[in-house]
Amino acid sequence: MARVGQILVFIFLAFLSCKNDAKREIKTESISFTKEGELAIIATETDTIKANFDIEIAENEYETHTGLMYRKSMKKDRGMLFIQPIESLQYFYMKNTEIPLDIIYINTGMKIVSFQKNAQPFNENSLPSNVPAKYVLEINAGLSDQLGLQVGDSISFSRN
Repeated sequence: MARVGQILVFIFLAFLSCKNDAKREIKTESISFTKEGELAIIATETDTIKANFDIEIAENEYETHTGLMYRKSMKKDRGMLFIQPIESLQYFYMKNTEIPLDIIYINTGMKIVSFQKNAQPFNENSLPSNVPAKYVLEINAGLSDQLGLQVGDSISFSRN
């Protein structure tokens, strides 16, 4: 009879283990885009709009640390805007980020101050701003060159 009890306990524990594995897979299976605002990039020289993006906004510690991690893809007209508490040197990396990105650093005056282009998926090397920045915009890799974005161009954004 004790043997039957041991078998039942084993089956129960195996069932719980499978249930926990299923829960872990669901967490990172797919994170969908949630539009939280719109952002325009404006050419300094001509005062014309170079690009418009629907954006997610990351401004608390959890959102900033998670960023675009675990995303399989992102549409070309989308991005993520990080709003930092203060303007300072910024350091980003690509841990658990599956899509290549252009990282655009922006100062308090809403001017682009530097880029880290074509940041590679899963690369944990530091990608610094090299100058103080308050905002960081992540878009698909290659878009900043395709759109002709330059240091000195400005942004404007609005929340939904």
